[in-house]
Amino acid sequence: MTETPRFEISSAAAPSARADLLVLPMFEGPSLGPDGMEVEAALGISLLDALRRNGIRGKRGEAFALEGLGLLGSKRVLLIGADRGDEVTAIRETGMRAGSAARPYRTVATTVVTLAADASTAAAAFVEGFLLGSYRYDRHRSDAEPARTTSVKVLVAAGVRAAAKRGVERGMIVGAATNWARDLTNAPASESTPAMIADEATTMAKRLGLPSKVWTRRALEVGGFGGILGVGAGSANEPRLVELGYRGGGRAAAIAVTGKGVTFDSGGLNVKRTSEMAWMRSDVAGGAAALATVRAVAELGLATNVDAAVPFAENMPGGSAIRPGDVVHHRGGRTSEVLDTDGEGRVMMADALAYLCEKRPAALLDSATLTDASGLGPDLWAAMGTDPALVAEMLAAGSESGEPGWEIPLWTRYRPSIDSTVADVKNVGDHGADSAMLAGLFLKDFVADGVPWVHLDTGSSAWAEHPSDLWPEGATGAPTRAFVRLIERRAAATGG
Repeated sequence: MTETPRFEISSAAAPSARADLLVLPMFEGPSLGPDGMEVEAALGISLLDALRRNGIRGKRGEAFALEGLGLLGSKRVLLIGADRGDEVTAIRETGMRAGSAARPYRTVATTVVTLAADASTAAAAFVEGFLLGSYRYDRHRSDAEPARTTSVKVLVAAGVRAAAKRGVERGMIVGAATNWARDLTNAPASESTPAMIADEATTMAKRLGLPSKVWTRRALEVGGFGGILGVGAGSANEPRLVELGYRGGGRAAAIAVTGKGVTFDSGGLNVKRTSEMAWMRSDVAGGAAALATVRAVAELGLATNVDAAVPFAENMPGGSAIRPGDVVHHRGGRTSEVLDTDGEGRVMMADALAYLCEKRPAALLDSATLTDASGLGPDLWAAMGTDPALVAEMLAAGSESGEPGWEIPLWTRYRPSIDSTVADVKNVGDHGADSAMLAGLFLKDFVADGVPWVHLDTGSSAWAEHPSDLWPEGATGAPTRAFVRLIERRAAATGG
């Protein structure tokens, strides 16, 4: 939980920019990035010689710091290795590393944005990355050292200041929304209950002037949301369905968004192993990303319409918990046999998908930490859906936003594996078999014909199990940025 610094556009020369820390890019070789030679001249030393003497080759992620010695406007210089490939990705990732490294410094200046010609896109990527990199969830640590950074100067040429300013504004909105999703996911499940998240969502909606509705247990019973109720039946914390709307696109059909919001997943009566359960607050990540997507779209003021219906429940093994073999009656009339209570996410998501399909959306997006079986590792989510064009659009949006994914098929030959003898479908395959694809096939049963739908299995990418040079352990906010980018692309295509 990190305060957002102030970002300023400046056309000051890098050697004279006043800051506690000046961040410069470098490349493998090593070689210097923009303004590196000017800073080198002001210092009166060879930066390349200094790098080589210290065994620094300028590879991606490498860092080297040196003092300004009173010869620069900055007190300290930090060179960070950037990738020469995709410029926007390099800027975003360098921004993440800069945000992490800059936490002890009050003021920061950087030339990283100048790596790409499009100043708006570059500034957005850097600011977004800086906010993601500086984030820490440490509210419960008595020894926490909060980030000290209060201002960041983004150094660009005078002629692109206006474009860079637009990018800074976008980067701040998307970065802050993603970090909000991380807050909701990282919070202990004793705090991040369905009711608390519903309150957070309605507070956000009120601030932005968005319509909202919270379905409580009784309303869910009347509405036929048996999946949400079934998953939450064993918990003292009653389930909720949070409904949000955004209207910026006239009478056009809305894009619908939802996500799995299991605030804690014990596995239910099919109790998880201790090693798995310890971080199962992560199962709320999809729901948190859906809420954050609506927040970002509204703050960006996109010319589009969005409907969100996001289910939240706690999967616990209480005396009233759903049992293996129980049959759930879902919104819309379909039924499912629950053979594994640890396959709860798809049971709950089925209700939300069926409900959103009633609104006949232009596209239906969902994300859920359903499985870890996609085999794609922590960098990629798995995409599957009913509309090839929408899936391709989702993949492009993920690539552009820094949250990439990969398509896997909904192989219909596997569908008989989830046929049930007592209900329309069962929540795991024959003999307990399960995979990302089988979970997707289950969800497909609840998507109405003619509704373009894409499902993202984010079981690996929404939570970093181990810290890296880009992410601390914990929530990443994925796929908030990918969803926002897809909706941006849609708005731009319609002239918004």
